[in-house]
Amino acid sequence: MINRTLVRTRVLQTLFAYYEDGDKTPAQARKDLLTSFSDTYNLYAMLLSLADELTTYAQNYIAEQGERARFTHTKYTPNRRFADNTLAHQIFTNKTLRHLLSASHLTWEPAMDVMAALYKQLQECDYYKQFMALDAPTYEDEKLLWRKIYSDLLPDNEALLTALEELELNLDQQNWQVDLNVVLSYVVKTIKRFQQEQGAEQPILEMFDSEDELQFAQQLMEEALAHKDEYDDLIEQHLKNWEIGRVAMMDRIILQMALTELCEFPDIAAQVTLNEYIELTKEYSSDKSYVFVNGILDEIIRTQQLFKIQ
Repeated sequence: MINRTLVRTRVLQTLFAYYEDGDKTPAQARKDLLTSFSDTYNLYAMLLSLADELTTYAQNYIAEQGERARFTHTKYTPNRRFADNTLAHQIFTNKTLRHLLSASHLTWEPAMDVMAALYKQLQECDYYKQFMALDAPTYEDEKLLWRKIYSDLLPDNEALLTALEELELNLDQQNWQVDLNVVLSYVVKTIKRFQQEQGAEQPILEMFDSEDELQFAQQLMEEALAHKDEYDDLIEQHLKNWEIGRVAMMDRIILQMALTELCEFPDIAAQVTLNEYIELTKEYSSDKSYVFVNGILDEIIRTQQLFKIQ
């Protein structure tokens, strides 16, 4: 699940917090990096389980409407296509997911109000209405519906963002709001892979795409910390009428990380490294910082001061 792009983001965030704090040790920074990966995976588990929670809310809603109809002696014929979807039940019974939620004590209970808001929003969506109008929805129809929910309804959803903020406080998590859209894309990827015959044994994504990603993360941060002064000197040599201390901290860390990757990871193409860190600059620094970062890196490469770059 966690690939190199997300690894770079996590290392950047960890280093920024480390330098900004001033009192943290490298050992604490290493621990914080591993915790950030666990937090991201916990969010993945929570968002995947949201399918069952939202379906359960729909079931309870129908039950309440039925009770109200009986009390008022009115006819009520509910459309149970969504409430009875089998994909949500498969997610609920998934053994790996249930273990993850239980082991980390993860629950939607502190923010259950969000289900009412999301269900109301969902009922207004055209793809939901089309699903509810089907004569007999198939498993593939259900998969398509949930992929739409996770890719269209939930990204940047204010109700969900508010709920995640509440959950962060209750469950001692970090960065859930920041990670939302990225992790939602992982849930969509997971649902695409679901097969009905797998039942509760359906595999979900591992924390890392491979063990190499964790090793890359640890080495990237270790080398960036170890060679900080060396890379600062290299950066300062290419500043025109500017001192390294006046460079924004975020830009400085991005440059340090990029230089670390260029020097210590020769198996990664230089252009790939440049592209990744320019995108990070656009995401996490000021509007024009990417021009500055790109210019410094290009100049360093052009003057061949990074001997490992071909």
